[in-house]
Amino acid sequence: MSENKRRLLIIGTVWPEPGSSAAGFRMMQLIQLFQQERWQVIFASSAAESSHSENLTSLGVDKEIIELNSSGFDEFIKKIQPDAVLFDRFMTEEQYGWRVAEHCPDALRILDTEDLHSLRKERQHAWKQGKDFHPNDLLTSETAFREVASIHRCDLSLIISEYEMELLQNQLKTDADLLICTPFLFEPIKESELSELPGFSAREHFISIGNFLHEPNRSAVLWLKKEIWPMIKKRVPDAELHIYGAYPSQKDFQLHSEKDGFLVKGRAESALEVIRKAKVLLAPLQFGAGLKGKLTDAMQAGTPSVTTPIGAEGMNGELPWPGFIEQSEENFASSAIELYQNELVWKESQLRGVDIINQRFSAGYHGKQLMERINVILKDLDHHRMKNFTGSMLMHHSHASTKFMSRWIEEKNRHRGE
Repeated sequence: MSENKRRLLIIGTVWPEPGSSAAGFRMMQLIQLFQQERWQVIFASSAAESSHSENLTSLGVDKEIIELNSSGFDEFIKKIQPDAVLFDRFMTEEQYGWRVAEHCPDALRILDTEDLHSLRKERQHAWKQGKDFHPNDLLTSETAFREVASIHRCDLSLIISEYEMELLQNQLKTDADLLICTPFLFEPIKESELSELPGFSAREHFISIGNFLHEPNRSAVLWLKKEIWPMIKKRVPDAELHIYGAYPSQKDFQLHSEKDGFLVKGRAESALEVIRKAKVLLAPLQFGAGLKGKLTDAMQAGTPSVTTPIGAEGMNGELPWPGFIEQSEENFASSAIELYQNELVWKESQLRGVDIINQRFSAGYHGKQLMERINVILKDLDHHRMKNFTGSMLMHHSHASTKFMSRWIEEKNRHRGE
């Protein structure tokens, strides 16, 4: 490992699968950003790798398998002495944060929230109860207590959307000094690239895509199957809906119906490739949080979309949506048909997607903002932490309680093995 490089340790909840989920894709964007800034990246996880995990070694990333509730991690981190540690989701910070603070106190602690899990969970809870979600629901959420505590214990948290930034600051009273909005990071779409995309007449059918293990995606597929697609199919009899997503179950495949043109395809080898062939993407998300990778994929593929306010949240700002945003199933179906049949509306929508990618997801701008913020904090980490009294208090108490529990589990496991 080169001595003149700063070292970033990423502790992953799972090994990144950029072809399976937006979370895996985003993690690879962050790895590449740090590498471009000449950081040496070490990725560690206690999860098992799958055949779809990214080949990190080929990208120059060092890999380490770690264990939960094990002092072996203490020896590992003392040996590598990272300049910064990035926790992948708040649960990872809960498990390893106190060990990092104890054995590498001078390492910058960064939390990548991916999305606000508490927001997604409370919205799902409200949806299941047939109620409207209100931000005040977070004020009594145990997951929000844990997630925001983790944000306070860290020196900097990456928040993926402006909506979640505002929610944390206004509703949950989180200090802006601890947060930075870091959305997906894309290179701008050039006119030459746009001209190479298949045109309106070269495309066919509708598409929906999303990891089946992610509950918002699965509920969207069920809503399509039961309510939305029958209305579309009745008015456009020759159309098909192609459903793609990683990790479908046998129950998911049972939704497949050749007669109804509802075709469950499973994992796509390339999400962009299958989206590029489709005329319209459908994403009727009823709950969720964060940014939706399927929708930025559609924008990059030049494929207009119909989604819900939840789906579009934090995506387009003041810019017009590249398609339609609808709440009711009747309006959703009508807008989908309008996009599918009206070439002028379709072309206008395609150009709107390019504007959103180029103006709101600039890798150059947001990557620079993040790295500059990290460098500023590293120059005077003690001062940055002194201003975060709540974080110091939480670290003191959780450090003691989490450490006790982890040591107890470790000792229990040791005796079990004897």
